[in-house]
Amino acid sequence: MEELVRSIALSLVDNPDEVRVSTIEKDGEPFVELKVAASDMGKVIGKQGRIAKAIRAVVKAAAAKENKDIGVEIVE
Repeated sequence: MEELVRSIALSLVDNPDEVRVSTIEKDGEPFVELKVAASDMGKVIGKQGRIAKAIRAVVKAAAAKENKDIGVEIVE
């Protein structure tokens, strides 16, 4: 899942060197954590969070195919 999130994020941002993707566990649930530069946050989140929702939907669909439940968290 990390590679999927990384490839999506790299296509959106202006500073690909600052994209960091890792898998964390929060409250017993696995999450893919996406860190981008502050100047790229708007590009990753999108208007009214539409791009962030789309990223989450793609990851959820890919995870469901592997019988997993993984969330996505976007942080600065």
